[in-house]
Formats: sequence, C-alpha cells, structure tokens
Amino acid sequence: MSSYPGRRIAVSAAVISLILLVAAAKQLVEPTRIWGDTKRCSDGDLVVTQGPTSPLPSGIPTYTVEINNACVTGCNILHIHLRCGWFSSARLINPRIFRRLHFNDCLVNNGRPLESGASISFQYANTFSYPLSVSSMHCS
Repeated sequence: MSSYPGRRIAVSAAVISLILLVAAAKQLVEPTRIWGDTKRCSDGDLVVTQGPTSPLPSGIPTYTVEINNACVTGCNILHIHLRCGWFSSARLINPRIFRRLHFNDCLVNNGRPLESGASISFQYANTFSYPLSVSSMHCS
C-alpha cells in the first residue's frame, strides 16, 4: 500500500467521524446520566417502592413507601424530588422525611443526601395510593 497524504487525511476524517458518531450514540443511550465530581448516578439508582400496610383504626388504608439509593458507584443522591400529584395523608408524616411543596412536587429527606446503600421510609394514610416517581435529583 502506497502512502498518499490525501489517503491519510481521508482515513483520519473517517476515524474522527466514527468517534463523533459513537459519542452521539452514547448521549442517546445514556440521557438520564447525572454527573457529579467523580461519581455518576442515574434515575434508576433511586428506587421508590410502596405497598399496603395495616389500616388506621378508622379503617383508612395505609401505605409504606421506601426510597433506596441503589447507586453502585458509591454516589450520594440529594435534592430528591418525586412526582406525587396532590399528595396528602390522614397520618402525619415528618416533613423532614417527606413533604409536598407544590402540585406534583414532593421533597425527600429535606433535600439532604441519601447515602449510597441507604434508604428512607414513611407511612401515609389515604383512601387510595399515590403513584410516586422520581422527577429530579442530584448526584454527589
């Protein structure tokens, strides 16, 4: 194979194009990645589960919510906000653990970090359960 400067430039341009294409594809594959200083996390690292528990003496159903930081890179997650509709409870919830700020915006752990592997839970009482899902968070 002979060495032509034009061929090297064409190959270099093709390699650069391939690198840019791979970088763009990575952006499409990882749109929920949130970058901190050296650790990263995604919405999937914060697991929100809930299930029914024993009703109040008045008969109102109760539900236990557990929020787990399942980040495997050792990240702490803070400023956790959940979609929560018009969340309300007949049972008092410690507002430092969970509180509704506005429609569809509830704050977890008073905005403080939930360390890697840690969880926080609370119980609420209502005639129906509220769908709860992560709307925003920060990774540190």
